[in-house]
Amino acid sequence: MKLSVIIVNYNVRFFLDQCLRSVFKALKNISSEVFVVDNNSLDGSISMIRKNFPYVKLIRNNENYGFSRANNQAIKKAGGEYILLLNPDTMVEEFTFEKCIRFMDEHKDAGALGVRLIDGKGRFLPESKRSLPTPGVAFFKIFGLTRLFSKSKLFGKYNLGYLNPEETHKVDVLPGAFMFLRMSALDKTGLLDENFFMYGEDIDLSYRLKKAGFSNYYYPGTTIIHYKGESTRKSSINYVVQFYKSMKIFAKKHFSIGSRHIFLLFINLAIYFRASLSILKRAIGTLLLPLIDALLIFSGFFILTPFWAKIKFQAADYYPVEFLQFVVPVYILIWIISIYINNGYNKPARPVNILLGIFTGTIFILIIYALLPSYLRFSRALILMGGILALGLTLTFRFFVNKLGIAIFKLYPDTKKILIIADHIEYQRLKKIIPDFVQMRKIAGFVHPGGDSEENDSLGPYNQLSDIIRINKVDEIIFSAKAISSEEIIQNMMKLSQLNIDFKIAHPEGLSIIGSHSIDSKGEIFEISLNAVSKKKNLRKKRVLDLTISLLFLLTLPISLLTVKKKYSFIVNIFYVISGRKSWVGYNLQADSKSMEQDSVQQGVLTPASLYPRSTGQEIKRINLSYAKDYRLSKDLEIILKKWKQLGEEGE
Repeated sequence: MKLSVIIVNYNVRFFLDQCLRSVFKALKNISSEVFVVDNNSLDGSISMIRKNFPYVKLIRNNENYGFSRANNQAIKKAGGEYILLLNPDTMVEEFTFEKCIRFMDEHKDAGALGVRLIDGKGRFLPESKRSLPTPGVAFFKIFGLTRLFSKSKLFGKYNLGYLNPEETHKVDVLPGAFMFLRMSALDKTGLLDENFFMYGEDIDLSYRLKKAGFSNYYYPGTTIIHYKGESTRKSSINYVVQFYKSMKIFAKKHFSIGSRHIFLLFINLAIYFRASLSILKRAIGTLLLPLIDALLIFSGFFILTPFWAKIKFQAADYYPVEFLQFVVPVYILIWIISIYINNGYNKPARPVNILLGIFTGTIFILIIYALLPSYLRFSRALILMGGILALGLTLTFRFFVNKLGIAIFKLYPDTKKILIIADHIEYQRLKKIIPDFVQMRKIAGFVHPGGDSEENDSLGPYNQLSDIIRINKVDEIIFSAKAISSEEIIQNMMKLSQLNIDFKIAHPEGLSIIGSHSIDSKGEIFEISLNAVSKKKNLRKKRVLDLTISLLFLLTLPISLLTVKKKYSFIVNIFYVISGRKSWVGYNLQADSKSMEQDSVQQGVLTPASLYPRSTGQEIKRINLSYAKDYRLSKDLEIILKKWKQLGEEGE
């Protein structure tokens, strides 16, 4: 057998699906096998592999063993002359493997081979080739000199920026995203070091290959897409800590005592410096707008309270100081939480979400107010006026800063114009699908990839793609993988990368359109699903509904107990729902395996099939799937109201 491809997957099923489709196209004429090692994914990856790729050799772990150990599991079973370690968030060209095998066959000194990597916008990824992270190299990298002087032989060593990316080079380190290895070299050096959980194992293996007398080649004869950051965001604290921990392991393993101490000093400085920046950036991004809202609302109450007291009671100091010191901050906290629950702090936020947040928050405050003893009730009028004031102040501030063009305060998302590269049939299919699941996007039209298209509604000939993009002010391109090869998609992405547009790829067999906007941002997935229950906003709404209903049940317990059949179980279910162990409406766990959307939802006291008590197993599965794909909060309320007496059931 010539080639064994090994992919370690952890909760990136859409990217894995696209990756495997490109892999099997590239393996068409090669004696090969494909392993997927799944590190206990919870996103439906296993069911997707079994359904779409039954010929994959699947290794399923019951916990996340990390990158090194998972790869070693497959390497030990692999029978190929060559081993490819491949990230699931990649896409290869049709002839990538043939070219790599030919190169390795011709260069017997090669222990490992890496190729040119580009990100989801078609830009070259500098980590396609790297040097060893010696103390000097690490210093320049940590303190930003590598970025400032990327082409310098002194400061730019980390990513070897002074080497021409269009030429083949012998390098120190190859990236683990695509590592084409000679099996006989691994027999000599040993497998991946399992002390490295997620990062650094590629540096360690590259170094050991060089020490064993083999060469590591950077080969730009083929290019792959690496979406990057799908398992761990590179701006996250976890990434910073895990990456630098791996560097510590590498230093302790390979450096002399003197060099090791210097290196570890730099690494510790880097961990604290980068982690502090990451925490600060996240805190500012998350808390800035709520804090501004809180300050604005409090300022409004500070002026409103004495003004109203003077009108109503002819005494500006009528209300005690405790009202502003303690009660108003509680009101503000409720409004802020309510705005958050209603997606008012999403970026960009819509005014209607802020309105809903203030409205529901005001209703909640009024409910609490009605339940309080009389000596704790200050003024219902102030609550209502405060709600109106809160809405006016928050919206006025947002409209004002929105005019200034500050991204963090944007009120409306930018409308993007989409160009579809596809034949006429595929264009019509995608055109029908996209409006169902893509917001704030407008389809500019399509271009037929078959040269000078004769389609009447095509925007123009394929060989004038750059001009079509400029004239129509296109922001995003969706390539149909049915109409154009992976190699041509990748070449187009590189050619058009200077236009700063986004790219996505639609597979005719798959149920997703995939892309990525930057090397540090999480890849964007458009799943063909109307309003999936697994969407964060729907899970949040569902959780709020569960908590609200549970709170109402507790407040009216003597009455609600009279209306249900199993009273003790009803009380138990209330606390199960509050703790998050159950939802008032979930799924029938007796039915076969859940869909990918259903994986996100807890067991239900009631189920969508509760409305249809005589349903068969297959019918229940269809009902569950319909509920998961097109979720509506009103459906939960309908099920609860119609099956009220069964709320004491132990869960179906």
